[in-house]
Amino acid sequence: MPIILVLCLFLGVAVAQWDANTLDNRQVMVHLFEWKWKDIAKECENWLGPNGFAGVQVSPPSENIRINGRPWYERYQPIGYGLNTRSGNEAEFKDMVNRCYKAGVRIYVDAVINHMAASNPDGNGAYDFWRVPYSSSDFNGPQNKCPTPSGIDYSNKYSIRNCDLVGLKDLDQGRNWVRDKIAEFLNNLIDMGVAGFRIDAAKHMWPGDLKAIYGRLKNLNTKFGFPSNARPFFFQEVIDQGGEPVTADEYLNTGRVTEFKYGLELARGFHRQNLLKWFKNFGEAWGFVPDYNSLVFIDNHDNQRGHGGAGSIITHQSPRLYKMANAFMLAYPYGFTRVMSSFSFSDPNSSPPQDSSGNIISPIFYSDNTCGNGWVCEHRWRQIKNMVDFRRVTVGQSLKNWWDNGSYQIAFGRGNKGFIAINNEDFQLSQTLQTGLPSGTYCNIILGDFKNGKCTGPTVYVNGSGYAKFNIAGSGNDDPVVAIHVNAKQ
Repeated sequence: MPIILVLCLFLGVAVAQWDANTLDNRQVMVHLFEWKWKDIAKECENWLGPNGFAGVQVSPPSENIRINGRPWYERYQPIGYGLNTRSGNEAEFKDMVNRCYKAGVRIYVDAVINHMAASNPDGNGAYDFWRVPYSSSDFNGPQNKCPTPSGIDYSNKYSIRNCDLVGLKDLDQGRNWVRDKIAEFLNNLIDMGVAGFRIDAAKHMWPGDLKAIYGRLKNLNTKFGFPSNARPFFFQEVIDQGGEPVTADEYLNTGRVTEFKYGLELARGFHRQNLLKWFKNFGEAWGFVPDYNSLVFIDNHDNQRGHGGAGSIITHQSPRLYKMANAFMLAYPYGFTRVMSSFSFSDPNSSPPQDSSGNIISPIFYSDNTCGNGWVCEHRWRQIKNMVDFRRVTVGQSLKNWWDNGSYQIAFGRGNKGFIAINNEDFQLSQTLQTGLPSGTYCNIILGDFKNGKCTGPTVYVNGSGYAKFNIAGSGNDDPVVAIHVNAKQ
């Protein structure tokens, strides 16, 4: 009996650490990069909630330094923990969280707690962050804890974790004062109803320090539909592509980690640098962190700009490949998934869309549900939006009925709930395949929607034995994917 009790307690803690705390069994978050709080609230009500999105990762809400030209990365240079940024003020943040919750959508905060800004224009000295307050004794540099003060040496774990990241003032999270102030900041957000946090630059903080900070945090606010004793969801930014002393495995007992190898390997597959037939066991067998520890994505705000372990990742700038890669991710049973929603850029350092005064401008929406005003809104692309629903419908279903042509044509099912076929060859895919689905006529959700019991696009007929014929053109086909599921059946 004691052994069973201990095991149950351990499992309870594990679930708490990694549970995204979503509503209605929703499975996919979207990063609305640099959106205003007011616009996120509207998007929750008008698009994300009705289309089954689980949550939104929002840009850092903490007050930040203002840099000429207002580049996006100024948001990652905090000068205090007050909630006033270009995205809005504290009242607007609270309103967003509440309205999104009512729409069935959770809010996850991008928390910058590794460092403060490289400079503090209104402080009395370089380390006087009086808004918190922090002073020189709260940083690793002035305490001579950085072994390589000229810059980070990525072969030295003490340098990675105790030195300034690109000149940003590195906090000493080993100090109780620093831990308390960070916890105070995060607890304030928990009180407002957020569901969890992306921990920026987690790789640059000691795992024991993060554990101590997380242990100071409150349970989630039950006024927002969270069960009693629910813990915040943590997904920690740890860029681990091998060859360094700091690894993702060190952070697995405090939450999920952002599995950067996932998008990189998918890019290699869809760029035809690695055969898609090998993706049958994609995930842990490829050296990734365990399924229940991972948060996965095709691209993020850093690597689509060539930062953060970039490589040959796929972005919205290659829409055909991007839609295919997202379809695979949202169909394949590994990790908690995040889709990206970008703004257009040619200069990687550019600001989000802004007016002449530096204020972020809102996206505009067209009759086909796409957007403009400098915004890309990949989460509104039909091919991605409908695959978000596919993932919700098939959650918990195992991989079944894998097929491949020995190269770049693949297909697989999710139990008896969904099936997808992808043609990444130049020539036609023409196969009769076992789907595992009940007999009937299904919508190809890549090319149309399921509305009022009918398909607005092409259909796929599954016979009484579960077989269906798939014909997918290769090169020249903007959408060489067919996806069907039981909730989109005529």
